Amino acid sequence: MMYRRYFEAAVTRLKDERRYRVFVHLERDVESFPLARWHRDDGGVEDVTVWCSNDYLGMGQHPEVISALIGSAGRIGAGSSGTRNISGTSLAIVELERELADLHGKEAALGFTSGWISNLAAISTIADLLPNCVILSDALNHNSMIEGVKRSRAERKIFRHNDLAHLEELLIEAGDRPKLVVFESLYSMNGDIAPVAEIASLAEKFGAMTYVDEVHAVGMYGARGGGICERENIMGRIDVIEGTLAKGFGTMGGYIAGDAVVIDAVRSYAAAFIFSTAMPPSVAAAACAAVRFLKRRPDLRAAHQRAAHITKHALSTAGLPVLDNGSHIVPVMVRDAELCKAASDLLLTCHGVYIQPINYPTVAKGSERLRITPTPRHTQAHIVQLVEALVDVWHKLGIAFEEPAHLHVDEKGDGHCNYPKIDFAAL
Repeated sequence: MMYRRYFEAAVTRLKDERRYRVFVHLERDVESFPLARWHRDDGGVEDVTVWCSNDYLGMGQHPEVISALIGSAGRIGAGSSGTRNISGTSLAIVELERELADLHGKEAALGFTSGWISNLAAISTIADLLPNCVILSDALNHNSMIEGVKRSRAERKIFRHNDLAHLEELLIEAGDRPKLVVFESLYSMNGDIAPVAEIASLAEKFGAMTYVDEVHAVGMYGARGGGICERENIMGRIDVIEGTLAKGFGTMGGYIAGDAVVIDAVRSYAAAFIFSTAMPPSVAAAACAAVRFLKRRPDLRAAHQRAAHITKHALSTAGLPVLDNGSHIVPVMVRDAELCKAASDLLLTCHGVYIQPINYPTVAKGSERLRITPTPRHTQAHIVQLVEALVDVWHKLGIAFEEPAHLHVDEKGDGHCNYPKIDFAAL
């Protein structure tokens, strides 16, 4: 095939730039999560501890969620049978949307097949329905939000990440035009949290509409799991809240919630919604069960935050370069693509610890990292194993520690490390 060489060259470029992604074949186990079975390329199988799952609360393994999934599939079948406009609007999806609207204190919600699609469809549609709109987008917004902004015909301007002064400058420049401020509540790569109340105040001052992505916060923050905006008591001041069902809720899909007329307009105009096959009823039922469960379980959110706090403390005590933030995300900085991939490989092959490397274009070159996501089911023993494994890998690869690093690898060379013992009871 004469075109083959172009594709070969494209893949080779990625490999030369150390950006080629290798998938690890994992099989999760409901009974033993966060352990999973790693199916090696040589046909072997071994247990590994997963430290980078987006199933932050383990809801993908929860009996109530699994029961809802199986029960619905047994009654209704595996698929949805069509788009929402044809025959895909199942009772399960309608009930899920009601639960999501209630979660965020909104009049209505609309479900999509993924969070990526919900951002793409909603942002572009809302902006295009506002005449002469200008979109003001945070510089570190997720790819799905960027694609939604690009897909729109509206003018777009980028404000520096979480920079209120710059946002205000752009709002003033926009004048009396319709304005849409697009931002995230919690940025998943750095783990930093947006000044959501201050952004809402600026939007109100200058008559702008607000659209916030709560993907990495729904289920995990707020009294009922409504996200950062619920925690900060400003859900009513945000026009559209977008979230996912694939992280805190442990299933699959995305959604938006807002005023009924806004949701109806997106439902009626967004091509990515109109022409996509609907979410299977079994998945919607499982997601609905997860949402209902987490509304009444602040204790699980507290356990999750505790696990994140202890993990950060343990890694920092060992001198590992943890990027400080106020969330459950634990970025350990490597700042080199090749070393980041090598660290991930050594953790897996030598220690049975799975953490996927985060390289460009997900993060900027020179800011490569291992992104760790503790869950309530990571025990103290798991945390100790993680610290020892990372310290050993850091020494083997010559990656810099933070000062002071009060530890060293055991002279026996067995991978065990000496570092200040963690006083779990004091944390």
